[in-house]
This record gives sequence, structure tokens and C-alpha cells, in this order.
Amino acid sequence: MSKKKDTFINMLVSLFVITIISGFSLGYVNDLTVGPKAKAKLEKKVNALKLVLPTFDNNPVEDVVLIKAENVKDSVEVFPAFENNKFVGAAIIGSTEKGFSGLIKIMVGFTPEGTIENIVVLEQKETPGLGTKMKDEKFLAQFRTKNPSTYNLKVNKDGGEVDALTGATITSRAFGEAVQMAYNEFMKNNDSLIALKN
Repeated sequence: MSKKKDTFINMLVSLFVITIISGFSLGYVNDLTVGPKAKAKLEKKVNALKLVLPTFDNNPVEDVVLIKAENVKDSVEVFPAFENNKFVGAAIIGSTEKGFSGLIKIMVGFTPEGTIENIVVLEQKETPGLGTKMKDEKFLAQFRTKNPSTYNLKVNKDGGEVDALTGATITSRAFGEAVQMAYNEFMKNNDSLIALKN
């Protein structure tokens, strides 16, 4: 009986030691990867800013403004762009959880008048070959040079002007919603962004 008890205690001690070592190892590896992950995320944002904004000479990442929005869990990131201290536009991160598979996060660049300069998809979990086509030039091109004050961002099926992706109407609706959310935040904060360099 005591032999079984000793074996059981040895197994428990071994399991405890293995768990402790594994926990510390995972924590150490996580600490090692935090820096590179953050750097990669920042590089992705910087590259997206270059794609969605007009020419600028400031550092929008340093000038970022965080705005609390009504329908968003986190603060909305607004990246103002200036050239020779003149406001040339802003990039806003728009998001929605209403994609077919959940989160869709985009960066939308606007001119000072609210016209869409360009859009880059930052995150999405949509169906490959269907919803992922939101990244395609054909889909994105219908938003460029449009001002949401006069261009209806809803899909044709809902009375809007956006041609939905074939087989991915839910994704197309969610994308339009994320663009609209970004536009709304841009218009609400446009004056305060212009005043940043004054």
C-alpha cells in the first residue's frame, strides 16, 4: 500500500515540476516574441498609412489621436497627416464585428473634405475565395475618390451604390459599415485634427 502511495506522490511531484517548468518556458518565449510582434504590427500600420494617405511629411504614428466612439469597444485610432504644417487628410481605423466570420478591421484614408483616398484591410477572418476578395482592387476601387456624404456605402441590394462581392454579401455590408464608421469619426473630429498644427 505504501509503495502505491509513494508512486502516486512521485507522479504528483513530477507533474508539478513539469507544469512549473513549462509555465516559465512559455512565459519566457512569450516575452521574447512580444517585441517582434509589436514591431511587425507597427510596420504594418506605417505601410498602410503610406498607402491610404495623400503625401505627408509628419509622423502620423506619433501624432495619433485616440477617440472614444459610441459603437466601438476600444478607442478609434485617428492618424492625422500634414505637409508643410498644412492638414492634408487623416487615416481612421474602422472596424465591425458583423463580418460573416466576425471582425473586419480597415484603415481608411480621407482628404480634408472627407473624400476617400484609399482603403487597406488590416484584419479579417472571412471565407477564403469569397469574403477575402474585399482586398481585391476591383472591390476597393469603387470606394476611392468617393465622398460618403454623397455616395451610399450600402450594397446595391440594400439600396446603396456598392457592388457586393459575389457570394459574400454579408462581408460587403460589413465592409461598408466599417467605412461609414471611419467616415463618421473623421467628420466628427475634422476641425480638431486641422487645429493640431495651428
